[in-house]
Amino acid sequence: MSEAVLPRKQDPARSGRASIIPLLSRHAPALCLVLLMVVFSILEPAFLSPLNLFNVMRQISIEGLIAIGMTFVILTAGIDLSVGSLVALAGLVAAMIAKGSTASSFSLSAGEAAGYGWYAAMFGAMSVGLFGGFLQGFAITRLKVPPFVVTLGGLSVFRGLALMISAAGPISGFDASYRWWGQGRVGSVPVPVIIFLTIAAVAFVVLRYTRYGRQVYAVGGNREAARLSGVNVRGVLLSVYMIIGFLAGLAGFILSARLNSSEAVAGMGYELNVIAAVVIGGTSLFGGVGTIFGTVIGSVLIGVLINGLVLMNVNSYVQQIVIGLILIAVVAFDQFAKSRRLK
Repeated sequence: MSEAVLPRKQDPARSGRASIIPLLSRHAPALCLVLLMVVFSILEPAFLSPLNLFNVMRQISIEGLIAIGMTFVILTAGIDLSVGSLVALAGLVAAMIAKGSTASSFSLSAGEAAGYGWYAAMFGAMSVGLFGGFLQGFAITRLKVPPFVVTLGGLSVFRGLALMISAAGPISGFDASYRWWGQGRVGSVPVPVIIFLTIAAVAFVVLRYTRYGRQVYAVGGNREAARLSGVNVRGVLLSVYMIIGFLAGLAGFILSARLNSSEAVAGMGYELNVIAAVVIGGTSLFGGVGTIFGTVIGSVLIGVLINGLVLMNVNSYVQQIVIGLILIAVVAFDQFAKSRRLK
């Protein structure tokens, strides 16, 4: 007679540790944000003033827009390193349209050319971003070039185009209706913040409640299984790069409106901050895991961190070091949590 095999007793302490790790993984960004706000409010009382908090939200809104698009890309286990360059190119195109002609586009005088209006400038910027995203998505899906290589090349190409069309000079001096998109307010809330939160709400609904959103997660979780299930993997991959391109174009327009100037060096370094916001917000670089809400929290966290360091007169180079170290630490923790879940 065979003996019954008794189930192995689990160590309660080990089981408790295993359950805490996923919990921390889900809520760590929000907890860190609260902790940072408490620390900075103690060290610098002006940090919690309404003026400063609105300033933080206005500062993160442009990179936050791109981070929403980056969430779609990273959910499919992709990456886009070209967003900063695409922001600069789209902003310059918007400025050229707003100023009326290439010949007069480099004038600092707001009234020298009639221009074609902010609506045409916005449409032009978004079209440039959308087309840039399409080209990169096409190279990734049809030419089978890895996303890292394609977008690294795009970073150089788009920046070079921006330098070429601007002759390395700024395009400045827009009318009030153009500047309103970057400097205006609805009540006391800055317009860029309203745009950012609106796009975030739409993206949240799309990813959580639509078939397309489920397909994005499926492609990132297991590309071959998604294909066998009937998902158009190529179409989904192409679409996410078009989404981030579109949002980078919109961000370029808003940035130029906020600064009342467009230049080829705009958007430099956005890649690090955007990817950091998405990853810190809980989106896995390996695809299939993440939320828009987490990305918003990650964007706010980075904005609060930079703002707090500025208020404390910390060198800007140190700020970049801190962000880089936080990014490495978050990815390391993500790997650790993933390995613990598999045990």
